[in-house]
Amino acid sequence: MDHKLLARLISKIEDNPDQTPEILKDFQPGYSKIMGFTGSPGVGKSTLLNQIIKEVRKENFTAAVVAVDPSSPFSKGAFLGDRIRMRDHFLDDGVFIRSLASRGALGGLSDSTFDVVNLLEAAGFDYIFIETVGIGQAEVEISNLADIVVLVLSPGLGDDVQMMKAGVMEIADLYVINKADLSESDTLCSQLLSFLSLSNEQKDESRVIKTSASNGEGISELFSRMNKLWEIYKKEEVLNSRRRSRTRHHAENILRRMIQQAVEGVDGENPYAIVEKAFEKICVSKKYGQGGGI
Repeated sequence: MDHKLLARLISKIEDNPDQTPEILKDFQPGYSKIMGFTGSPGVGKSTLLNQIIKEVRKENFTAAVVAVDPSSPFSKGAFLGDRIRMRDHFLDDGVFIRSLASRGALGGLSDSTFDVVNLLEAAGFDYIFIETVGIGQAEVEISNLADIVVLVLSPGLGDDVQMMKAGVMEIADLYVINKADLSESDTLCSQLLSFLSLSNEQKDESRVIKTSASNGEGISELFSRMNKLWEIYKKEEVLNSRRRSRTRHHAENILRRMIQQAVEGVDGENPYAIVEKAFEKICVSKKYGQGGGI
């Protein structure tokens, strides 16, 4: 698909999510490898992704990158624009890079991110990479969207403390210790392996990869393990289960948005009266996806 057209359609989805069914109706559903990259700010997620994209292109596959950034308090648009670190691929027709605003979403992803990923799948990209905003332990929403979640850690940034907390540590499928050339990386690796040995989940040492994105060290190994794990998940029906959960989760978000729209301007003597009137508005509105909304 033409990148300019794709960018315009994504802008429409961001500005008015209710138009998404109309936008997607002319596309056949796709099936991409959806990889999520999360981790604290400063761990090198964008630089790491830049190297991963090089591996994708070596195999002549196509890639789309959704870089979720903090929102501007004024325009609500993407603020940091970390895609500047992926400038090596700006002129590559096989790579599409787009920043999306988090729009204050506590889980790090706005509702429109799910619709944008559906569009990119329909556009036929082999890989879709989602780089989250990096807001810490609350950032677990990526697990509701990605097939594989890669947690990027880095020595010297307090990640050894974060490791002891619940949340983002528990959603990762692969753990990357970036900036492995730093002296503290071995200590961080040992702490991570100790954490995994105490985890209730069956995670082994093969899920931990040391990289140095600045010089390309460990990138090929990381890319290979991502693909192998994706194939294992596909064979064991993990992917199908995750994608069904993703669809239900997105449906809940859509329904929540419809309810919020329906409640606006509704008065009543008690909460139950307001709920009844709101659902009346939903039921009498046009069918969602056919010019609908509330």
